[in-house]
Amino acid sequence: MFEGFESAEVDTHGARIFIRTAGSGPGLLLLHGFPETHLMWRDVAPKLADRFSVVCADLRGYGKSSCPPSDPHHAPYAKRAMAADLAALMTKLGFARFMVAGHDRGGRAAYRLALDRPDRIEKLAVLDIIPTADAWDRADARLALSYWPWSLLAQPEPLPETIMAAAADAIVDNALAGWGSSPSAFPAEVRHAYAEALRDPVHAHAICEEYRAAATLDREHDHADRAAGRRIGCPVLALWSEHGALAEWYAAEGGPLALWREWADDVSGGPMPGGHFFPEEASAETAARLSDFLLPARSG
Repeated sequence: MFEGFESAEVDTHGARIFIRTAGSGPGLLLLHGFPETHLMWRDVAPKLADRFSVVCADLRGYGKSSCPPSDPHHAPYAKRAMAADLAALMTKLGFARFMVAGHDRGGRAAYRLALDRPDRIEKLAVLDIIPTADAWDRADARLALSYWPWSLLAQPEPLPETIMAAAADAIVDNALAGWGSSPSAFPAEVRHAYAEALRDPVHAHAICEEYRAAATLDREHDHADRAAGRRIGCPVLALWSEHGALAEWYAAEGGPLALWREWADDVSGGPMPGGHFFPEEASAETAARLSDFLLPARSG
C-alpha cells in the first residue's frame, strides 16, 4: 500500500500529525473518517498523485497521529482544533493555498477548515456527510440506530472508551459491513490496522472526545456561523452513497445538495456506487470524480 509515498510526522504545535505524501502539482489534502485512518485512501491517493501533491493525514487522535490532552469542554477535539492542525501542517509543507477532500469525520474537519480559513482553501470535497449541526438538528431514531457512534461515543467517559478498546474488532466489522458497504472491499490487513487504532486506550479516549465535541462544540460553531451569515466561499463537491442514508433521509429537503447549498453558493455533486465507505469500494470512480472537480481537464 502507498508504494512511492513518503511517510513523516509533522509537529503542528497542537499535535503531531502522521502523513503520507507523493506526487506533484497543486496541494491536495485527503482526510479519513471513523473507524478508518489515512489507509482508507490507499487506492485513491496513487491515482491522484500524477496531477496533485497528495497529502494523506491521520487526524489528531486517530491512526498514528498524537492524542493531545483534552479538557472538560472537549475543545482539543473540536473540528476547529483539527482544522488548525491541518492549516499548520500544510503551511509546513509549503502550501499557502490547497484543496481538501474529507470523508465522514474528515469531511467535517475539511468544511470547518474552509469556514475558519477561507484564505487557505481553493476547493472542498465532502464525502457522505451533511453539516454536523444539520445532522444533529434532524436527528431521529434512524440516526440513533443506524449510526450508533454519534450517540454511543459521545457518552461520558469511561463507558464508550471501555467498549471501544475491548471490542475494537467487532466495532470495525460492524461499521464496515453495517453501513451499506461490501466487506470484500477491506483486506484483512486494513481491518487489522483500523482495529489496532481503536484498541489503544489513549486513542480510544481521543476518538470519543472527538465525538463528544461533535455533539457540543461543533454544533455550536456551526450554529454561530449560520447566525453570523458565514458561508463557504470556495467551490464544494458533495458526494454520497447511492443507497446510503443521505440519499434517503433528506430527500424531502432536496437531498444533500440542497443542504450544502444552505452553506455555499457553488455546490455540485451526486451519488456514488457503494455504501458509506465508497472511496474504498469504488476507488477509481472516487478518484475520477475528485480529479475532475479539483482540476478539470482543459478543453482544446
